Amino acid sequence: MAAAALDRALALNPNAAHAWIARGFIHALRNQPEAAIEACERARRLSPFDPHSYRYAGLIAFVHLAARRFEQAIEWADRALHGQQRFVSALRVKVVALAHLGHLDAARAELNRMLAIDPKLTIAGFRTIARFQAPELHELFLTGLRLADLPEK
Repeated sequence: MAAAALDRALALNPNAAHAWIARGFIHALRNQPEAAIEACERARRLSPFDPHSYRYAGLIAFVHLAARRFEQAIEWADRALHGQQRFVSALRVKVVALAHLGHLDAARAELNRMLAIDPKLTIAGFRTIARFQAPELHELFLTGLRLADLPEK
């Protein structure tokens, strides 16, 4: 339903950067990485000075993680964190990517940084906030968070 509403909005105004980023988010949740990156890049071009551009970088990090391009996910997560140091979503992507690369000490260090911001986060809590992710993405995150030693409860 949201995708259909965004399609209508973009038909009315194809220059709506925030609608493109929302479209990218939907593609990302559906595990459609190339379409998500295309939508995010279009949003970035339409609004290059957006004070929330760190969100665009965070979503691109998420998409690279979904595509299992872990090094690129870390690079984009760092870009997002440069714009907003307390951006938990970008930190989560970075933790998971580092863990999947086998950089467990670095993943745990970033996990500690994330838990300083969101101290109540657990595997059970993540399951709740990520319930709309495609199952394969959900499992990718859960595996990475477990490797980094995020508590179950």
